[in-house]
Amino acid sequence: MNKYKVGIIGSGNIGTDLMYKVERSEHLEMSVMVGIDPESEGLRRARNRGYQTIDSGIEGLLKHPELVDIVFDATTAKAHQYHSLKLSELGKKVIDLTPAAIGPFVVPPVNLHEHLNKQDMNMVSCGGQATIPIVHAINRVTSVSYAEIVATISSKSAGPGTRANIDEFTETTSKAIEQVGGAKSGKAIIILNPAEPPIMMRDTVHALVEEDGKEEEIVESIREMEKEVRTYVPGYRLKSEPQFDGRKITVFIEVEGAADFFPSYSGNLDIMTAAAAKVGNELAKTINAAAIN
Repeated sequence: MNKYKVGIIGSGNIGTDLMYKVERSEHLEMSVMVGIDPESEGLRRARNRGYQTIDSGIEGLLKHPELVDIVFDATTAKAHQYHSLKLSELGKKVIDLTPAAIGPFVVPPVNLHEHLNKQDMNMVSCGGQATIPIVHAINRVTSVSYAEIVATISSKSAGPGTRANIDEFTETTSKAIEQVGGAKSGKAIIILNPAEPPIMMRDTVHALVEEDGKEEEIVESIREMEKEVRTYVPGYRLKSEPQFDGRKITVFIEVEGAADFFPSYSGNLDIMTAAAAKVGNELAKTINAAAIN
């Protein structure tokens, strides 16, 4: 199978962490890291690992389209609006790690193969990747009328890009809880916790279902989903058994990062980059299969 050349726009925490995930891929080949600060840690690491780097942002990449087949955008929602337009003109596939929500929402264990033919695919948010699978797991047993998620991450793992996207995080994640998770109504909250030592990413899912009495089936569905997410995010786990109070269900999740770039408490980086890498892998496999046929 051919490997497909990857460009990462955004040399911050998420982009740098993603670089290590791409390196381990059987179907993707790291090609170029794009940033706007020549002295950024991400660009320095990419250079040291032998990859091409561009420090003039998307404009520099547009001058060398031959460097990439698939582009991961790890910048900001506002910047992605422009990036998506320019990259689509070149016919490049884009996997968006910002909450821009230009393309369809993709959460691997829920709808991985539904949108691989789209030019731009959106990875929702770290909180969305952690919690939407659980909402979906509940909803496939009994209808979820309302779902609320609270994502708590360490302040140290939230770089400038994450902080710039806070408003978009809540809006995009809320929509994806409904559109992908299946809840009739959804709400998302994010908390940046300054505690020392830094805490691991923790997520809480509150779901209100339309009928009770299906506790065993719901627990089984949630546990199956936990196993599926762990196939690409090994540090993903339930903190306790799901709790039931009539038609209200509460699920507590913890995400330990792989510590590729940031320490293991940064599960918010790991689940986002691992999910994006999984989508990239499947996209490359799909392109290869189409070429063979």
